[in-house]
Amino acid sequence: MISLLLALPAAVGLWLVTAGRDVSVAVARLVTAVAAVLTLGLAVVVSAAGSSVDRAWLPDLGVRWTFGVDGIAVPLVLLTAAIGVLVAAHAWVDLPAGGSPAAFLGCLLLVEAGALATFTARDAVLFFVAFELVLVPMWVLISRYGDPHDAGARTEAGYRFVLYTAVGSTLMLVGILTLVTSAGTSDLWALADGASRALTADRQLLVAGLLVAGLAVKVPVFPLHTWLPSAHTTAPTAGSVLLAAVLLKMGTYGLVRLPVATVPDGFARLAPVLAVLGVVGIIWGGLICLVERDLKRLIAYSSVAHMGFVVLALAAGSETGLQAALFANIAHGVISALLFFLVGGLKARWGGVDLTVARPALRESSPRLGFLLVLGLAASLGLPGLAGFWGEFFAVYAAWSPADGRPRALFIVCAVLAAVGAALAAAYALRVARTVWVGDALQEGERVTPDADGTELGILGVLAASVILLGVFPGIVLDRTADAVSQLIGTWP
Repeated sequence: MISLLLALPAAVGLWLVTAGRDVSVAVARLVTAVAAVLTLGLAVVVSAAGSSVDRAWLPDLGVRWTFGVDGIAVPLVLLTAAIGVLVAAHAWVDLPAGGSPAAFLGCLLLVEAGALATFTARDAVLFFVAFELVLVPMWVLISRYGDPHDAGARTEAGYRFVLYTAVGSTLMLVGILTLVTSAGTSDLWALADGASRALTADRQLLVAGLLVAGLAVKVPVFPLHTWLPSAHTTAPTAGSVLLAAVLLKMGTYGLVRLPVATVPDGFARLAPVLAVLGVVGIIWGGLICLVERDLKRLIAYSSVAHMGFVVLALAAGSETGLQAALFANIAHGVISALLFFLVGGLKARWGGVDLTVARPALRESSPRLGFLLVLGLAASLGLPGLAGFWGEFFAVYAAWSPADGRPRALFIVCAVLAAVGAALAAAYALRVARTVWVGDALQEGERVTPDADGTELGILGVLAASVILLGVFPGIVLDRTADAVSQLIGTWP
């Protein structure tokens, strides 16, 4: 079942990319939608049954074809498959101009397949291969199907994405090879169970440094975040959703699965630096959002700030910190997907999302869009009762009470600064709400912004319901990850 979960979106996506010129738009949409729905069904079955596969793949190198799920991977597998269905549904509402529609849809499925393989890989080398598979289709989405009004910006954003990711991947590969050759195995489960404990303290620090530096690009951690705003601003709506809701999670998942799980001593020595960089990202992202004019770019910078909370929670090194990071990962995926779908819809209606341009108030012209925007902004600022609250609250709490061996005074300062960053999030969220939702009074005869309905309203409604559900019942995720987190921490010396 798990092999089928990976093969289905990969095979359909590859077929659409290679046979795109011969496939009509209607057929491409239908095939993509069916593949996405079936993939979600398989994801549910695999998650419920705990399916796994373990076969010889490269026996001379000791690398096996081994995939499986645990409590850490299951929420991300389900999130990825669900987002895949939503972007496939969005293709019935909006397809980017230029290029082959079938190839565009095929790239969406290939990104989904690569992400699913990353979240289920149980071999370090296999993890790297899956991690890299996402690079090419996402580059195509950005550079080929991005903003049609600025070809130069598309090209620059695509090259920047590839350059940053390639450099990060190179560092990660060196770290993985050093880890595997030193420990004598590439099995991630065996490495997490203690196979890497034979590494000296300096070797653990070297491996942790390489892995953290490589994965920090994908998270992204300040100051390695500069590729993200341009990629988000240029990418089509579906590409931005996948980038924020899925691809960034590959970076944080990689931090948990590789340095945190396999070389905990080396990671602990780097944790104070990572905590400081996470907090700087929180503050920096919040300050940028206070003055940013482009709404889509503003949401991108807010992602830098929110992922800073995830990094801070991981650096704290406690069970609460790991739980906070895993929950914040899922919450940000849902919230960012809602906001990017909303902003993409507004950009299509308005022709741009410059906050300095006076426009009619959404509360009057498009009440459904207005309500969903306010809900997304409220969740983004961490309002209690919505998905964003629990991850950020527990991240600050974890930083206030870090694991033994962490410099407590430093982490308390980081916790205070992170709380200030949460206040900045409230400030820029209210700024956007005042500008877009309150706006200007609708004048008689003025063109009204079409409100959300049909498929678009269904997509936004599912995400809005998920934001509320995770806020009211955080145990949906926390209960699923608790045993895996306890088991992981129990293996630490």
